[in-house]
Amino acid sequence: MTARELIQLSDHHPWVLAGVFVFAPLAAWACGRLHGPGNAADPPWKYVYSALVYLTCVPGMFAGVLTGYALFFTNENLLDVSFLVYVLPIISMVVTLVVIRKAVSFEAIPGFERLSGLMMMIGCSFAIALVIQKTRIWIVFGGSIDRLIILAVSVFALLKWGTYMIFRSRAEPRQERPRFPDA
Repeated sequence: MTARELIQLSDHHPWVLAGVFVFAPLAAWACGRLHGPGNAADPPWKYVYSALVYLTCVPGMFAGVLTGYALFFTNENLLDVSFLVYVLPIISMVVTLVVIRKAVSFEAIPGFERLSGLMMMIGCSFAIALVIQKTRIWIVFGGSIDRLIILAVSVFALLKWGTYMIFRSRAEPRQERPRFPDA
């Protein structure tokens, strides 16, 4: 099955697709009401929140890459694509993460740092591919050498941090996220 066939198959079942992506934010909201304030980091609830994060972030990241690919690489008109496949997973991911963040800190959710590292790696990889595709960097680099070095070092640092967050063991301490220098 190709990705195109998967998209067409999911587009033929709009009620199932809409139900899945509306369920996650509603479940996160309901969990916040059920456990009460201050109890979200307790063992049963943090695992429920972890499952909800993965339930929305994996399809949300896939839809984000799919939307970016359709917009920037194939130059498709986003008015012609399925809203339920291209946009709803992203909206569901953002709303679910906002609702969960109001209830509990992301540091208390098991596996969230690995998922955020994966998001960072996907974002950086997509940005690298877009820069290479749009600037035809493999033919000639039009910017100055210092811009190329800054770009390469920045992308390398973000990818290194993202891979560390994904593959670190539980015994290793967490690293702080890279911060932009203050101007």
